[in-house]
Amino acid sequence: MLEINNLSTWYGEAQALHAISLKIERGEIVALIGSNGAGKSTTLLSIMNLLSSIEGEIVFEGKRIDKIPAHEIVIRGLTLVPEGRRIFPNLTVKENLEMGAYLRYKEKSLDTIKEDMNKVFARFPRLKERINQLGYSMSGGEQQMLAIGRALMSRPKLLLLDEPSLGLAPTLVWEVADVLEEINKGGTTILLVEQNALMALSLAHRAYVLENGIIKMEGKTSVLKDNPQIKSAYLGGSVS
Repeated sequence: MLEINNLSTWYGEAQALHAISLKIERGEIVALIGSNGAGKSTTLLSIMNLLSSIEGEIVFEGKRIDKIPAHEIVIRGLTLVPEGRRIFPNLTVKENLEMGAYLRYKEKSLDTIKEDMNKVFARFPRLKERINQLGYSMSGGEQQMLAIGRALMSRPKLLLLDEPSLGLAPTLVWEVADVLEEINKGGTTILLVEQNALMALSLAHRAYVLENGIIKMEGKTSVLKDNPQIKSAYLGGSVS
């Protein structure tokens, strides 16, 4: 579904990614784990063509997307839930969700947009309760739900998530994980960037380990969870 071949990315003269390659098959949840500064967020921003200095090839459903603008990438079926949620703080829940479907309004598909909004409310009942509440006044967990719901309004084939557990209470982390699993079972492929390696490896089918802009390890999560290096570096020495 998505293939990244020899992707290198720079911030000015500083190289953040060093010829990384990865592949995501349709229907998978794939995790990208690593420490702060490893290049995880840079990978997602590069996929969405939101950075200026990029080399390599990014192919989605057989067509290159590394040379087209971000809004066209969204139209093709990729959507990013950015780190820090990045909701519109002065818009209501309903308005935020409508912004997620912005590119679909050109198709005049108002009935399907309303249908998808109801699906978001069914998945996140708290958002329906707060439909007219301004984004900035919501809790961190509610804002994360809104960010995911907004992304779903574009009907993504591949959902990219950047640190969805960041700043959440432990119980909410696993609530988000359950939602992502439901979304995946509903037919959406997921690429998950996550510093919470326990959550990521428990949820994903496969994972890549990124260190200093280089992929150091990859494989099935069932295998990686038992790897001594992964346990020591990312799982506090053990995993249940």
